[in-house]
Amino acid sequence: MSHDPNERTDASRPEAQAEDAPNRCKPSDPFRDFREDTEVVEEVVQDGKTVRRKGIYLLPNLFTTSALFAGFFAVVSALNNDFSTAAIAIFVSMVLDGFDGRVARMTNTQSAFGAEYDSLSDMLSFGVAPAVVAFSWSLQSLGKFGWICAFIFVAGAALRLARFNVQIGSVDKKWFIGLPSPSAAAMVASCVWAFDSFEIDAFAFDLLMALIVAVMGILMVSNIRYYSFKEIDFRSPVPFVALLAIVLAFVVISLQPSVVLLILFSGYALSGPIMALVRNVRRQEER
Repeated sequence: MSHDPNERTDASRPEAQAEDAPNRCKPSDPFRDFREDTEVVEEVVQDGKTVRRKGIYLLPNLFTTSALFAGFFAVVSALNNDFSTAAIAIFVSMVLDGFDGRVARMTNTQSAFGAEYDSLSDMLSFGVAPAVVAFSWSLQSLGKFGWICAFIFVAGAALRLARFNVQIGSVDKKWFIGLPSPSAAAMVASCVWAFDSFEIDAFAFDLLMALIVAVMGILMVSNIRYYSFKEIDFRSPVPFVALLAIVLAFVVISLQPSVVLLILFSGYALSGPIMALVRNVRRQEER
């Protein structure tokens, strides 16, 4: 078969070479497959239709990551016998944890990923960290009884968070069912922070601390109701005296923060059982 040497194939034409040039010069992205394989994909409902959304929201998850870091820092500080710093880190984590959900609602950046990430962060900051801090500070002197009480707290926090996640939307927002895990963690942290400077070394005090840790764990999984403060509207006008009361509260806390916080969270932890007892007495009187 004869072949015309002047005839050009499609690949040898200048136009085809010009079209292929950008493809040959474009560098390949070695991380493309990695990004696609690790991308978070959620199915959300928008305008009545189910759509697939890629990626996560940065701002609320940044607060959650900060709270997670504070909780981990509390564990590290406890292992280094810096118990006051560990207790303060738990309170810092508590403050940051209070911001992530509010920021997500204010900026309309709620997501299922954020909710799960927040729960895992809470498990470390308000479950594992307080138990490790309390055990390293006091409970380890009690041997097996000490770590069992610490485990009761950890298990209570895990069960409390799991129950809270499945009951969202089905319970009255005015109340928490069981002691909230941040409040239980704050109770333990305030005890460590308040009494660490006294260098108390007594078996009776260690036993009391173990009982406090175990009771906090039990209260978290109880059916006792605690006021949630979610009905307070911070956007509505308040009397001027309310601002003065807030300023006075900050002054009192700054004088002796560990003692004041211990009193506040002790009162909140006791408020649930006291209100439950009062309701039971009223029911019996009505019968």
